[in-house]
Amino acid sequence: MSSPSSGKRRMDTDVIKLIANHHEVSIQGSLNEFIVKFYGPKGTAYENGVWRIRVDLPEKYPFKSPSIGFMNKIYHPNIDESSGTVCLDVINQAWTALYDLANIFESFLPQLLTYPNAQDPLNGDAAQLYIHKPEEFKKKCKDYVDRYASEAALKRAFHDASQNDENDDDDDSVSSMSDYCGDDDDDDLLDHMEM
Repeated sequence: MSSPSSGKRRMDTDVIKLIANHHEVSIQGSLNEFIVKFYGPKGTAYENGVWRIRVDLPEKYPFKSPSIGFMNKIYHPNIDESSGTVCLDVINQAWTALYDLANIFESFLPQLLTYPNAQDPLNGDAAQLYIHKPEEFKKKCKDYVDRYASEAALKRAFHDASQNDENDDDDDSVSSMSDYCGDDDDDDLLDHMEM
């Protein structure tokens, strides 16, 4: 049985590994909740898409799988369009403590976007289109990328969020894009993490 401190060390190590693998990570208050910038796989209808993925690590991580969700819209059979929730079976069935967060962003999510499972849908409309009209499905996916997941769409969302923050008297809100840490900011992130 692992101690709470070993679970915390594992969380720290996995987040640091994400950053070392050139993933942009934004910590949202505690190390259990953060956002990762994720790019659509090349050669798919999601190519050129950029999504912000919310990650929540459960108390029993890594023995229990993380909860993940798309924060900007995506059209996919296994992802709920309104909430961004990813079908839990996709991660839970394959998850073991041997995996880490990099596996989600370098293997699980790219596989999910490349090979949707229309037999276990969270978005029934997307599943039906994928099965019966694959070309229309690809077109709709690309339209969603252009509207909600392009770099320009993210900049618009950031601008809108900044405008809302300026008009909001509550300073406790977290900016969704300004907290991203790129390669140059890794040391700043490490300074904020409890080791």
